[in-house]
Amino acid sequence: MGKQEKERLNQILIHHLNSIHETFQVLDQSPPSSLEKVSWDDVVKMGQQLYKQATTVGMLWSGEGPDAKSLEESMGAYSNLLQGFLLLSHGSMIGAGTTLSSCIHASVKQVIDCSFMLLKESVASYGNSSKAHKLSIPQIVGTVWEACSALKKTPGTNITAIGRAMTQIAVSVKDVHREMKELKPASSDPSVEISDKVPKPENDTHDSDNSSDEELGSDLSPEEMKVTELAIDVVSETLSTIKEIIRSITGLLKNAQTPTESNQMVDSLERLLTSCRNMGLQIDEIGACLYPPQEVSAIKTASEKMMSFVGEMQVELENIKGSSDAFVHASNGLMSSLRQLESGLGCSSDDELASEMKNLDVDG
Repeated sequence: MGKQEKERLNQILIHHLNSIHETFQVLDQSPPSSLEKVSWDDVVKMGQQLYKQATTVGMLWSGEGPDAKSLEESMGAYSNLLQGFLLLSHGSMIGAGTTLSSCIHASVKQVIDCSFMLLKESVASYGNSSKAHKLSIPQIVGTVWEACSALKKTPGTNITAIGRAMTQIAVSVKDVHREMKELKPASSDPSVEISDKVPKPENDTHDSDNSSDEELGSDLSPEEMKVTELAIDVVSETLSTIKEIIRSITGLLKNAQTPTESNQMVDSLERLLTSCRNMGLQIDEIGACLYPPQEVSAIKTASEKMMSFVGEMQVELENIKGSSDAFVHASNGLMSSLRQLESGLGCSSDDELASEMKNLDVDG
């Protein structure tokens, strides 16, 4: 009888999971704009109901374990809540841009994945007196709690979602800036230079690990160090520019927008984010190219791309009427630092060419 009951519960579980999975696929489609937008707060409230239902499921195993009827009813109630949760989540995506939609999708998927784990483990644990099963249920309930609680931190508007994404880019740029400042010129101490030329015994491993880390960024020539200093200025100005963009976007939260203006604004914000993201990628590229031997041509290419991205930022920020004197000052400073970097690269590349010409074997 127990084996038949478990098989029946398995069939009921499969039905619920398939139905929920089908509904989840709807999140990949943009909801019709004719529908009434659902507030993210309503989704969070539904998440709190799921939190409570997950607790109820967990309590079924507080004693000897549930009977088949109790488990079936619990699964049915949980599945109905999940269906409602998915439909509300889909309704909250009305007017959502790519970034906000991605945030919502990720948060909802986390809740669904944890809930599936809980339902599957519940059926697997039915009729099983193993302590491992009884211990696994509370752990999975805990993951559901975390996923439902995380819904409160999910951005509810396009501006908030894009602002957070830009903040992450700023953090990444700041990390590169810190790493660049750790680069140092080669030592000018003659005693160090002489000792460096003396080979160490093959079996001498003393401080080998530490020295390899230190030497990685400590052998820049004066010319390379000059390029590095110019690049550091570029990254610093980039960080200032992105910060001003974030301030401008935050200011938009205070301004009421009509639906048409809002759609246009979202498109501009998404393009602005793309430009910032591309800027961050070029900063990464420049940072990687500063280690000797420096890749001058790659740095120059990245610098040229960044100039075009600055222009894109200026256009999109003007489109949403978010440009400010502080942003103009920061972006002009960035353009100036990029021009100085390119000028420095020109000198560096000339020196590099002269060196190559000098070493050319004309007799070959």
